[in-house]
Amino acid sequence: MADHNRAARLAQRIKVILAEALQKTVKDDRVENVTITEARVTNDLQQASVYYTVYGDEETVAVAHQAMEENRGLMRREMGRGLNIRLVPTLELIPDTVPENAAQLEEVLRAAKARDAELAAQRESATYAGDEDPYKE
Repeated sequence: MADHNRAARLAQRIKVILAEALQKTVKDDRVENVTITEARVTNDLQQASVYYTVYGDEETVAVAHQAMEENRGLMRREMGRGLNIRLVPTLELIPDTVPENAAQLEEVLRAAKARDAELAAQRESATYAGDEDPYKE
């Protein structure tokens, strides 16, 4: 029987354990800009998907992704030590692209707002092509 509440509690605990492991246990300078954003655990508690984001330029992001993959075993070991369950879930690390997507969406909205302001300014100075009321009687 699947217990959704237990999976959610375990996911939150995994998120905290991995965030602490990145700060204290992982001795790699490449992961200092990594932030654990979310963790999800399947209802059978066998698979843990951990979403993380990296702040920095393209090179920093690429190096951090590689470091996260290299330290996956160490993080799973720390996850096993911190959890009080019989079987430690497998760890899947997924880069979280929500901040990049949000920044791109903000840029699109900013451009649309600027275009709306430009059209409003054109509308204010616009004149009719013919008479103001072409349907005169």
